[in-house]
Amino acid sequence: MLYYSTNKQVEGIGLSEAVIKGLADDKGLFMPNYIPVLPDMFYRNIDKQAFRDMAYTVAYMLFGEDVHANMLKMMVNDTLNFDVPLVKVTDRIFSLELFHGPTLAFKDVGARFMSRMLSYFIQRQDERRDVNVLVATSGDTGSAVANGFLDVEGIHVYVLYPKGQVSPVQESQFTTLGRNITALEVEGSFDDCQALVKAAFLDDELNKAMQLTSANSINVARFIPQAFYYFYAYAQLKMISEEAAANMVVCVPSGNFGNLTAGLIARRMGLPVKRFIAANNRNDIFLEYLQTGEYKPRPSVPTLANAMDVGNPSNFARILDLYGHSHEAIRAEISGYRYTDEQIAGTMRTCRAETGYVLDPHGACGYQALQDGLQAGEYGVFLETAHPAKFVETVSSILNEDIELPEKLVEFMKGEKQTVPLTADFEAFKAYLLSKA
Repeated sequence: MLYYSTNKQVEGIGLSEAVIKGLADDKGLFMPNYIPVLPDMFYRNIDKQAFRDMAYTVAYMLFGEDVHANMLKMMVNDTLNFDVPLVKVTDRIFSLELFHGPTLAFKDVGARFMSRMLSYFIQRQDERRDVNVLVATSGDTGSAVANGFLDVEGIHVYVLYPKGQVSPVQESQFTTLGRNITALEVEGSFDDCQALVKAAFLDDELNKAMQLTSANSINVARFIPQAFYYFYAYAQLKMISEEAAANMVVCVPSGNFGNLTAGLIARRMGLPVKRFIAANNRNDIFLEYLQTGEYKPRPSVPTLANAMDVGNPSNFARILDLYGHSHEAIRAEISGYRYTDEQIAGTMRTCRAETGYVLDPHGACGYQALQDGLQAGEYGVFLETAHPAKFVETVSSILNEDIELPEKLVEFMKGEKQTVPLTADFEAFKAYLLSKA
């Protein structure tokens, strides 16, 4: 399958080049030339399939022309080596718990899958060159990518994160690893980190000195595998009842919008999602677009749901592209809600008291949006994107109860923090990278 850029100046790019480059030369994001539709038989039998088999079928439709079948199956099996429970919270609202991977966050799947695919393509380069992965994080991306790429031969990862704006647990997951992982602590916001990464891809001198790519959701190998979740959620609902599956509404806590975009691609592949809800915190640029038709990015502001603190979401370009830049078409399939920190905290307390379920701040946005937006006869699935213990101080304080740290997180917290301090100045960032070339 070939790929084109959302800016329409680059086309006919193979998967290998799209994955290794990450960003198109015209500054756009890569999109597949077409989105294959899965046969009706697949959906009729989806509730009888194991998650790995289901995911492999989806992966083969998307990547099978470019990756050998046995290798692709190995990538899928190696990536999906943990459970993804669908938990009933209320009679019609379910939590898809995506936090049972190595770093207890939903991004583990995309990051691990991409590390295997990138390694596969590196081995097949005519002239073997090490690849340097640049990743900006507002929390969970950095930990997922760092652990997904740890000790992968031929790849070095540089994680850029905003100083003081990620939780201590999140920070420990990518600053204590060492080896082929370098954490860059930036004086600025997530948007500053993301701007540095994008500028690096477009700098000729840097790209001649180093082979650069991104493991943010701008990379097709990072965001597309997240579509696996949506097929699994549908299969789980179908096991509950045909009625529930036929009326599935999915709510996605939204930051850089890679996860929602993956869901939209799943829908284009025939997955019968009735509609989507994008849950926002105070960084509500997408909600404003839905309401006004105008996209006005602005600097992000810190919130309790820090992984959603994005003021200029990269994947908005892909959403526009999927719908032919039609505001009306986007509004027909996606709605949005916005929540303040006070509302997020209130939802966490209420949900705990009424259902016994412990939400993290991001999941709280998704749960509340379903409470506010679910219509008669609909069944809602919200993506619970990270384990509450990743925000242990925040969650414990809001709920006034102790949140036990899973052993995986305890081990990370024992490590020694290793970071390189940087300003948000691109020339300083460039000079640092060139010193490592």
